[in-house]
Amino acid sequence: MGVVAVVTGVSRYLGGKMADRLVDQPGIDRVIGVDVVPPERPLVAEFVRADIRSPSITKLLDEAGVDTVVHMGVIATPRQAGGRSVMKDINVIGTMQLLGACQRAPSVRHLVVKSTAAVYGSGPRDPAMISEGSTPRHPPTSGWAKDSVEVEEYVRGFARRRPDVGIATLRFANIVGPGMRTGMTSYLTMPLVPTVLGFDPRLQFVHEDDAIEVTRRIVLQRTSGTCNVAGEGVVLLSQALGRLGKPSLALPAALVPSVGKTLARGAWADFSRDQVRYLTYGRVLDTSLLQAEVGFVPEYTSEEALGAFVRGVRREVSRHG
Repeated sequence: MGVVAVVTGVSRYLGGKMADRLVDQPGIDRVIGVDVVPPERPLVAEFVRADIRSPSITKLLDEAGVDTVVHMGVIATPRQAGGRSVMKDINVIGTMQLLGACQRAPSVRHLVVKSTAAVYGSGPRDPAMISEGSTPRHPPTSGWAKDSVEVEEYVRGFARRRPDVGIATLRFANIVGPGMRTGMTSYLTMPLVPTVLGFDPRLQFVHEDDAIEVTRRIVLQRTSGTCNVAGEGVVLLSQALGRLGKPSLALPAALVPSVGKTLARGAWADFSRDQVRYLTYGRVLDTSLLQAEVGFVPEYTSEEALGAFVRGVRREVSRHG
């Protein structure tokens, strides 16, 4: 009998794409997409309406004989969840309950977790390239990044309790593409983009197709371990805004959050303390382990991934323009 896989967070764009990508893959018999609300577009994968914070997820794992869990359900912006408190509840408590269910389900043998490079934080003392073994010198203190740190702590605890389960954690740089809508894409597409005076941070991007493909490979290859994922090369913030044709407003770092929130006009753009530090110092990942352990090199460089995003933005503007 082949693998039965559960993918969480399928009502959001990337989770839905991931679930559908696993359908008809060799060795996978069944793919179940899980979320608390139905997806806007029908899934090719089977959909089960379930909340990972409730006991129903344990029943699902047991009754379906789930072998592989792909956790795509960590929410990056409060507006996606309906507020910061709900967001933290889904991200942290939801992950804790999901891992508890995995611990109780003897059939589970592989766990894949979508995380973020934001767990490293950003600051002036960071190395030029951050590897998976790097100790964060400026750890995040709020929002999605801090939630992701807590999620990874729970995952490490689960690994100690279930050493028989292979666990892969993927720390993605900014995922972009024609369909992605995140705090970072919202920031980059503001009519007037606030930047930190005197700084031009180095950024990295991952095309959404590469994010899906590396996750697919890790599921099929049963890979374990923690890997950074980013397109090769870097893009300066000024270069990204130039590609998008967006004017910028350089401000002292202390003014960026208040001015940014005013300029964003309720959009998803993130102006938390940690994000402002990122917009000041940037972050560059060492991805050599991804190639060595997974055998994967992203098809798109950081610049090419950004270019795909820019083309998507322009198509959107032309459709509504």
